[in-house]
Amino acid sequence: MAAFLSYVGNVVAGYIALTLFFYLLSVVIPKAAFVARSLAAYLSLIVCSLYGVVASIVLRLTGYHQLSQWTVARSFKYTMRLTTGVTFEVQDPHGHLDNIRPAVFIGNHQTELDVLMLGCMFPKYCSVTAKSSLKKTPFLGWFMSLSGSIFINRSNTHDAREAMRGAADEIRNKRQSVYMFPEGTRSYAKEPMLLPFKKGAFHLAVQAQVPIVPVVVANYSHIFWIKGLVFKSGRIPCKVLDPIPTTGLTAADVDELTRSTRELMLRELIDLTKKAPGRPATPGNGQSNGVAKAMNGETRDSS
Repeated sequence: MAAFLSYVGNVVAGYIALTLFFYLLSVVIPKAAFVARSLAAYLSLIVCSLYGVVASIVLRLTGYHQLSQWTVARSFKYTMRLTTGVTFEVQDPHGHLDNIRPAVFIGNHQTELDVLMLGCMFPKYCSVTAKSSLKKTPFLGWFMSLSGSIFINRSNTHDAREAMRGAADEIRNKRQSVYMFPEGTRSYAKEPMLLPFKKGAFHLAVQAQVPIVPVVVANYSHIFWIKGLVFKSGRIPCKVLDPIPTTGLTAADVDELTRSTRELMLRELIDLTKKAPGRPATPGNGQSNGVAKAMNGETRDSS
């Protein structure tokens, strides 16, 4: 046992030393900062996931398991601020994150860094939905399973619908909110845009008869952009919009609800990105072209 712990200690020490080396190298070679912050982010994720496993077990035993994802989210927020210098500044002037429960929270999905966005804004008594394949991922998957995440098999439409029905029941019975990304995948966009929305989150909100609360994050490709090997420290604005009621709506209203919500979020995304600190002005009409492409997106039927 002592030998194993010694081995683990050496691996961790080597990992930290390598991360510090790339941080120092970034003074001379700026692209090295991408490697340094990526290493720091993965280590932060592993540490917080391990903490999450322990916290989920303790909170489940004490009857507070609905707070598992919130407490781990906050630990990731502060860990990432310390190790990478990146944070999301949440604008919630009306206190919807604290006052609206239960609800279906939805947000735009840009990159892997959105995990940190959840760390900064995730409300209490809320859980996420995730692809069923994540259940098998070490550390993160263990935590998500223990903390009550809803896993959806997107390759099987029947299973996805069953999961949505189960989620609607849990929302109503336990007053448990959920957070979903209606785009269904990361956009990796350099300019503010939205992929077509899937309708699963909207069907869920209508089934549960709870409000939809849109959360819009400014495009942050100036801080994190994988294709350009960009990973800088900085503050990214994130805005909580007013809740959209679904009381009295039926499945027949989902198409229009999806379309109007996407248009609302896209307008806010464009405006919020313009105000993002540290974001350079886009030369020419590159941004307008990106917006035009975004406006032409269509909603998708699959959940």
